[in-house]
Amino acid sequence: MKNIVLYKKLSAELMTRLRQQAQVTCIDDLSADGLARLRDALPTAHGLLGASLRLDAGLLDLAPQLEAVSSVSVGIDNYDLDYLTRRGILLTNTPDVLTETTADTGFALILATARRVTELAAWVRAGQWQKSIGPAQFGSDVHGKTLGIVGMGRIGEALARRGHFGFGMPILYHSSSPKPEVEQRYAAGYRSLEALLEESDFVCLTVPLTAATEGLIGARELARMRPESILINISRGKVVDETALLEALQAGRLRAAGLDVFEREPLPADSPLLRLDNVVATPHIGSATHETREAMARCAVDNLLAALAGQRPANLVNPAALEVARTTA
Repeated sequence: MKNIVLYKKLSAELMTRLRQQAQVTCIDDLSADGLARLRDALPTAHGLLGASLRLDAGLLDLAPQLEAVSSVSVGIDNYDLDYLTRRGILLTNTPDVLTETTADTGFALILATARRVTELAAWVRAGQWQKSIGPAQFGSDVHGKTLGIVGMGRIGEALARRGHFGFGMPILYHSSSPKPEVEQRYAAGYRSLEALLEESDFVCLTVPLTAATEGLIGARELARMRPESILINISRGKVVDETALLEALQAGRLRAAGLDVFEREPLPADSPLLRLDNVVATPHIGSATHETREAMARCAVDNLLAALAGQRPANLVNPAALEVARTTA
């Protein structure tokens, strides 16, 4: 049987599936002790399954028999794709199953920031609601406002569908290339990034983290947004320059920000972002529902078992590794 190192807790059903087909070593946490156990297990590992761990060459060099890495995520920025491909190690991820849930999170942040939900809920809990509210507590409408989506992939399209059909929002988008089918479905307009920032009431980021998107939204880009507009980030924290965002919010050059991702995670408790009433900060909950996380884990198990059985996984990120694996087998 092949050896699998698991650094992600799975349901009993999925654990049974894995153990029926492989020897499984479980790393319960990624503390110093857990990482030491992971290092000890790598020399005999044929497969890895988990998330939220940066697997660099320093770690993977310890795994000479490794055939596949199955990530319980859609993002692949924790992996050195070139290194994995050179070694013929297959990398898989879990797209599709988290699309709708992550789009729900994006819209939750749109609503929470526009209507000041968390701020005013805290205001009520603090005993400050002592008479009828006035303009000082008013928020802004969502319906009919312009939604600008940066990155028109699966999640971007799911946001566009919600905005167009659910809230009557004009849709603008920016991506690596125009998408005529999206434009037809949602009456969406393709824009340059600069034009989208200038024209949108809500700017929602759904791009992956790459060399091209790191720092995509900095001081210059934020300056193009209108003072009444709102930034939503459900992509990756490093897509936004947080220092520049903080300055824009403090100076009133931006109405609010809804952030599910940050440059450093977990977000430090002393982050100045948390001192601003017009920031809604959530702990990277994009796909965090019981149903979706189980679906992601099931997809990751399917991917890994297929790879270790010599089959092409459904969600293979680096198909070039297949040829390398064949020639070195």
